[in-house]
Amino acid sequence: MKVQLQLKQTTQLSLTPQLQQSIRLLQLSTQELEQEVEEFLRLNPLLERADGKDGAVDSEPGAFETADSIETAEPSSSAEIEQESWNFEEGSGIGLGGQGEDEDEGIQDLRVIPLSLRDHLLGQVRLMPLEERDQELVATLIDYLDEDGYLRHSFIDLNSSVSDALGEVEESEWLVALRILQSLDPAGIGARTLSECLELQLLASHATDEDKRLGKKLLDHLEWLAQREYTRLKRVLGIEERKVRELQQMLLHFDPRPGAAFSTAETRYVVPDVIVRRTERGWSVSLNEGVMPRLRVNQVYANILKKGVPGHSMSQQLQEARWLIKNIQQRFDTILRVACAVVERQKDFLERGEVGMKPLVLREIAEVLGLHESTISRVTVQKYLLTPRGLFELKYFFSSHVGTDSGEAASSTAVRALIRQLINQEDIKSPLSDQRIANLLGERGFQVARRTVAKYREAMHLPAASLRKSL
Repeated sequence: MKVQLQLKQTTQLSLTPQLQQSIRLLQLSTQELEQEVEEFLRLNPLLERADGKDGAVDSEPGAFETADSIETAEPSSSAEIEQESWNFEEGSGIGLGGQGEDEDEGIQDLRVIPLSLRDHLLGQVRLMPLEERDQELVATLIDYLDEDGYLRHSFIDLNSSVSDALGEVEESEWLVALRILQSLDPAGIGARTLSECLELQLLASHATDEDKRLGKKLLDHLEWLAQREYTRLKRVLGIEERKVRELQQMLLHFDPRPGAAFSTAETRYVVPDVIVRRTERGWSVSLNEGVMPRLRVNQVYANILKKGVPGHSMSQQLQEARWLIKNIQQRFDTILRVACAVVERQKDFLERGEVGMKPLVLREIAEVLGLHESTISRVTVQKYLLTPRGLFELKYFFSSHVGTDSGEAASSTAVRALIRQLINQEDIKSPLSDQRIANLLGERGFQVARRTVAKYREAMHLPAASLRKSL
């Protein structure tokens, strides 16, 4: 065997520590960002909070307005934001509005952080021998679970929200990721319907194989069980009524809301990152200064480093403090830019409600702002907009499209709103079937199949026609 040395040139993408920090800060929620800042303040003596006066900003940073008359303007022009003049010199506040002199009291409220459902699930995923792509897909599904632990979004909806980093995701890949998610604790997590949730818990229980088989068949007729149609059930299952009732009692011991156990008993408060207001000129979009940390470089230590006093090796900490200040500024600038572009796109929603929602995918906003889809994806999770119509997570404004007779696309959110509207206005004595709702939507120009209507109805926790009649 001959041993020899070879020189080889390769091209490799390497993320600098500053870029890694920028990416990390962007995906944090407001509460997580505050914890991150607290940790930096504890470890880096060159970083400190600016007091209410030095760090104050005279005007709303990054305020942006869209006039009603620019409906046909190019999106890129509407997303231009007038940047504030940020000062990074030692001893000066960065101008990110904070909580003033009372902020220390607010920090003390972060003493105990209960384990969330997301953290509980991600902790299990990290211990599994999975490929990196599979881990990312499962993590994406976890981000889209509701508080009860259900996955209310279709794979089509998820595809419109994933980043370019994942590329095109086949349905078979989503199914594999979903099976992994549904294998995690607690049992029933990741279900798309109540029947599936109970079935997952049934399969994970210590019931006999025969009871599991009969239980699965019983769950196929959950509507009959809700109406106590024991005669029909025993005929379909081929068992005695006593056994049907036993199986019913077994199912009643399962948890229909497996994710709810991770919700805190106290009221959960969400602080908006962006505030949207109606003005005479149109819609005004501005950052919420109350969630923006006021930070600056410690002047005393900075002067020591300027004088070059021997024995002080804090240059790296000074650089890290500057990085953090700059990356936090960039984080809020990016959130504001994305929010402005979303508001520009979804003005009909602000005017008319859900029926005015337009289909929107990450790629559209990425192209308007000249950013990567993965950046937009990070901004849309756990970032909230306060509007006259309520408080919404940014990802709420992104939805898949439904075909129309006119050839234009309609948002699935708008279609859901129309389905709810039709059900609310129906005759209780003769409720609309899913097929009838699909026909009525067709008359309005929406091409929606009966199965799609059923899926949207279940996602909104609306019972089937037979159950609505009994109610």
